[in-house]
Amino acid sequence: MTPWLHANGDRGVWPATWYAEGVQFPEPFPPLEGRVKADLCVVGAGITGLSAALHGAKAGMSVILLEAQRVGWGASGRNGGQVGSGFNWSQRKLAAKLGAQKARKLWNLAEEAKAMTRQVAAVRPGVFYTVYNKRQLQDIQAENDWMMSHYGTDARVLDGLEVADRIGSPAYAGGVLDMSSGVCNPLAYTLALVRACVAAGVTIHEGSEVHRIDNKHVYTAKGAVTGRFVCHATNGYGAHLIGKSAARILPINNYIAVTEPLDVPPMRERMAVADSRFVVNYFWQTDDGRLVYGGGESYGRKFPSRDRIEAKVRGNLSRVYRDLSDVRFTHAWGGTLAVTATRLPYLAEVAPGVYSAGGYSGHGLALSSMSGKLCVEAMQGDRSRFDLMASLPVPALPGGRMLGGWMAQAGMLWGSTRDRFLG
Repeated sequence: MTPWLHANGDRGVWPATWYAEGVQFPEPFPPLEGRVKADLCVVGAGITGLSAALHGAKAGMSVILLEAQRVGWGASGRNGGQVGSGFNWSQRKLAAKLGAQKARKLWNLAEEAKAMTRQVAAVRPGVFYTVYNKRQLQDIQAENDWMMSHYGTDARVLDGLEVADRIGSPAYAGGVLDMSSGVCNPLAYTLALVRACVAAGVTIHEGSEVHRIDNKHVYTAKGAVTGRFVCHATNGYGAHLIGKSAARILPINNYIAVTEPLDVPPMRERMAVADSRFVVNYFWQTDDGRLVYGGGESYGRKFPSRDRIEAKVRGNLSRVYRDLSDVRFTHAWGGTLAVTATRLPYLAEVAPGVYSAGGYSGHGLALSSMSGKLCVEAMQGDRSRFDLMASLPVPALPGGRMLGGWMAQAGMLWGSTRDRFLG
């Protein structure tokens, strides 16, 4: 199977995203050549892999990190930048399905994940989780009341007029303002993790696509690594390398465009926004008055042309800001992320000493760093928190490895069709 890694351009160079302007890129790391050994071999230099490598090195392990393209080249460096709370399931649903004690422990993990991100990234606080109708507003009010009484959270529910006043759009019936969430430049964050890995003694090899993982032997075109442990951290770009992961992780594409600086930026308070659609719209306003707007998915490997990416994003943006329907975009790009059947992250020891993590389903900016850390904790003999995250229900995609992707895509297309009725 041709990996998603080769489906689109920008091979071996970072894509020309708005995030890439002003960041300091590292010099190229040499490709792997020859056969070597290490305590830990990490496959994939996104946030999961970088976190695993960093925590492994800090624990005294010798670490080799293999990246097919450039560090931070994939979804980790080109996503929407939102650092959200919790998981795709509400805490009330997690408590009902898994029990109150386990749900609380999972919440604590997610809160720690946000704190870990803030230690490295410049996170601007505040995310509005917006809804489109009165029934959804009642639902989020009930959920927020439950969270306040059970977890002591202090997020606020605002009605449509209050949301409109703050973000400059009447598109929503209301929303929850979570000041513990936030937004950052994900590429700058990822490259900061790279620098931390180098300082900790991690050996990084770029241009080193992994073609096969056989037990604890990891093979590239010009070399191989034998590790005491292996961490498979490619998310959507290399799920095919591990059969159990490929059966549970579905790669999809998502798109972002950035406007020119606006003469009159719409948002009075520059909080990020994520809406209640199945195919989420998410956006935030930059310091120089641009909108970074994400929305629209596709389920084949290839990205559409830039014009079609802009059209996908423009259609969503213009429903929220109608007077910006003709705005000029200075940047537009696509990225490959991954979802699971339950939209919960997949974390597993797929073979003795071989760990795999991915399928963050839009919550990866914080949870991916935690996943890398938990894999190393398990390697060091403390499996308690790893097993907690790995206990999340992530079944194989309906239809198995061969047909699962098609069936899941059909379900997602149904969800995106339903979105049209929200406005």
